[in-house]
Amino acid sequence: MTKNWFITGVSTGFGKELAAYCLEHGDRVAATFRQQAQADEFTQQAGDNGIGLLADVTDEAQVKQAVEQAIARLGHLDAVVNNAGYGAMGSLEEVTADEVRRQFEVNVFGPLHVLRAVLPHLRERKSGHVLNITSIGGLKTFPGVGIYNASKFALEAIGESLSQQVKPLGIHVTNIEPSGFRTDWAGRSATFVDTQIEDYRPTVGENLRGIQSYSGRQPGDPVRAARIMFDLVRQPNPPLHLPLGKAAVKGAREKFEGILREVSEQAELGDSADYPG
Repeated sequence: MTKNWFITGVSTGFGKELAAYCLEHGDRVAATFRQQAQADEFTQQAGDNGIGLLADVTDEAQVKQAVEQAIARLGHLDAVVNNAGYGAMGSLEEVTADEVRRQFEVNVFGPLHVLRAVLPHLRERKSGHVLNITSIGGLKTFPGVGIYNASKFALEAIGESLSQQVKPLGIHVTNIEPSGFRTDWAGRSATFVDTQIEDYRPTVGENLRGIQSYSGRQPGDPVRAARIMFDLVRQPNPPLHLPLGKAAVKGAREKFEGILREVSEQAELGDSADYPG
């Protein structure tokens, strides 16, 4: 069955590959871009099966207008993908307050703008599937990536809570949690603050150098990820969480196994905090 998609951040990475895969396999796509020329080019290439829309996810009015235009063009929406985002990297002491705010404007408030715009439509139809592109960094933290981790942890929570709200209405939510994929995430899409504090060079500095040197050589294939998401929205009972990539699957297991161990080891202490009886 043909699906109609609304995908943010289609100029690069997962968004670009997913939109292309959907069009190639007969679905219809409304795709957002921050540059009008890119949106126009997409519209021309997609023909009757898609439309490129100008929308910076940090601009709520633009997002609302883009959703309205997408529904007008496609008739309805089946899948909504919160893909637009980037990584702000550096130690917590060295990333500026302005950069922290921008990280949350794009990675947290942006998806919220999209959700507020599309949910009335999905609720009216009593169907639909929201895919939030979070990260293994939305489940597990790394030195020097704390601000990005925080934004993705927030999006994870939004997705989980939303699932509880809309599941009785027939709407699905999946948090997609990739590990390293060959996108621009660690390249031109990211911001890096050089580690000047000597104490952090063995932790933050080394990790950021590793991320930068790894860019373009990550094991994750964005085209394979696109195929998985294409198939996912056709499942009758899709998962709430989907780590993508071997490192993501391994990292998720390690994170939750570690939490379970800690909870078990400290359960007696934790239980003792309640009033007796």
